[in-house]
Amino acid sequence: QVQLVESGGGLVQAGGSLRLSCATSGGTFSMYAMGWFRQAPGKEREFVVGISRGGIAYSSDSVKGRFTCSRDNSKNTVYLQMNSMKPEDTAIYYCAADRSVVGSRRPNEYDYWGQGTQVTVSS
Repeated sequence: QVQLVESGGGLVQAGGSLRLSCATSGGTFSMYAMGWFRQAPGKEREFVVGISRGGIAYSSDSVKGRFTCSRDNSKNTVYLQMNSMKPEDTAIYYCAADRSVVGSRRPNEYDYWGQGTQVTVSS
């Protein structure tokens, strides 16, 4: 069983930056593709960025050029760097682990989830 714990959420002004971390345990981190998703009140969970086992990242159009994802296999941790943040980025952010090589943009293809961390962007 893989456990994921997100951290780094908080309140930030529009235009600011935050860095989220997702620490994993209980599995072989390098054998999982990882993903970041978010869910705003009243909305469905949406894909933000994913990163393959090999460290190749891909993102949604809504965050492209602003958010980047990286992983440190030595620390069993994946990161989400969020820059030029907008009020519409406000949501609970979740990290997830997928046994596949590349990962997916579909949340139902992920095997394990963290509990989420709140990110609020004020205007």
